[in-house]
Amino acid sequence: MRIFTKKLPHPDLPAEEKAQLLQNSEYQERMVESTFLYLTLDLPTAPLYKDEKEQLIIPQVPLFSILAKFNGSTEKEYKTYKENFLKRFQLTRLPPYLIFCIKRFTKNNFFVEKNPTIVNFPITNVDLREYLSEEVQAAHTHTTYDLVANIVHDGKPSEGSYRIHVLHHGTGKWYELQDLQVTDILPQMITLSEAYIQIWKRREDDETNQQGA
Repeated sequence: MRIFTKKLPHPDLPAEEKAQLLQNSEYQERMVESTFLYLTLDLPTAPLYKDEKEQLIIPQVPLFSILAKFNGSTEKEYKTYKENFLKRFQLTRLPPYLIFCIKRFTKNNFFVEKNPTIVNFPITNVDLREYLSEEVQAAHTHTTYDLVANIVHDGKPSEGSYRIHVLHHGTGKWYELQDLQVTDILPQMITLSEAYIQIWKRREDDETNQQGA
């Protein structure tokens, strides 16, 4: 992927001083190309609304909304102890398998917080072509992915447990694994879980997809 980084002046500086600093080469956008092992998808801050019965309503977000981080134009601010940066990311090559890590956990000096937002995603036919630049699109014949594994975290960060959903390619059926227990699961139930890590397989021309049939 291409990573574009632009240093930002300190927010407490006067506007005139900020404008002067932005003219310096140190504050101009720079680009580097880098390989990646997985893509980290950031969840929006999760406000927990209550309904008329005072029960919590868990917010939801579409997968394509959090994938927009890698469309080459979406900017996000990153803060370090001393400096702030704006970054944007652009995919330049799609591998046979993609790993998504949905960022549910944030740490501070005292404890770990978990974002319970549900990500809405289709099990099959996720096309990433629109996240590639035009010149990169021309080099990619296959840009569509199908889910093959889904790792779920349930419960609190310190007391939670993990479940795994795995596709059996021979039968097209999905199974849920937790410890030594293996059970069947309907594909539509997978999308209701608090997905944490996902593995997607690129679809080739000679593949027929029977998932969810």
